[in-house]
Amino acid sequence: MPTWTALTTLTDKTKAEALGTALEDMTPAPTGVGVFELEDGSDLLEVGAYFTEAPDEIALMLLAATYGAKPFAISQLPETDWVAHVRRELHPVLAGRFFVYGSHDADKVPDGRIALLIEAAMAFGTGHHGTTKGCLEAMDSLLDAGHVFKNVADIGCGTAVLAIAAAKVLEGDFIASDIDPVAVDVALANAVANGVGGRVACVEAAGFDHPDLAARAPYDLVFANILKGPLIALAPDMAAHVAADGYVILSGLLIPQAEDVTAAYVAVGFVPVARREIGDWATLTLRR
Repeated sequence: MPTWTALTTLTDKTKAEALGTALEDMTPAPTGVGVFELEDGSDLLEVGAYFTEAPDEIALMLLAATYGAKPFAISQLPETDWVAHVRRELHPVLAGRFFVYGSHDADKVPDGRIALLIEAAMAFGTGHHGTTKGCLEAMDSLLDAGHVFKNVADIGCGTAVLAIAAAKVLEGDFIASDIDPVAVDVALANAVANGVGGRVACVEAAGFDHPDLAARAPYDLVFANILKGPLIALAPDMAAHVAADGYVILSGLLIPQAEDVTAAYVAVGFVPVARREIGDWATLTLRR
């Protein structure tokens, strides 16, 4: 089935979200609409829509003008089995004691490593991105230092690789959350595939906005691998839900964004512990 994309950028978050809502009412209707903060330090927001029929270019032009966005760039994508393509391209990842692999690489799992089976799917976090690998290595360092965590949350979990990794090496309670229902389904499937399905709860939520997340607080370890803006906005809630002497591992950050995020968490009572950089990406470890 052919797919068309329509992408534009603008600087105003309110207008970007309003444009995303307006796109949903188009004819032909898009099969998906997203509004994302670009991770290049530009403070631009990208608004995108996907169509299985050729979109109305005049309607898109008028919508862009109405909301002060750049003209939409419209492209038709080739018909590709993207999951199969990604599987071919992804190689296993070693992150401290953890080994992240797809089922096509099951014969490559080395002895003495904690194996994490994460398939390519429509959710972020296969372990290959510098942010996910950074979070795994950050937890590995805390474990090497002798820390034991019994109550762990993975906020913005994507595939739930971080919650699954924690459940593989720790005893206790684990919960993963994401705003995307597809990601929640993927997270549940991955937890089952890794033998921790009964130990990792998965819920649809923004931040800590779910009764199950509130009921389990305070946490002694929280992962949040999202974006700069949401991480900063989440800082007060993070302070309210993390136990005294508890840790947070934060990523989804370009290196120049790390200082602003650190400052936001220091302002609500966290102390920087470690920072690691992989490629263009930073991962922060802080203690409350």
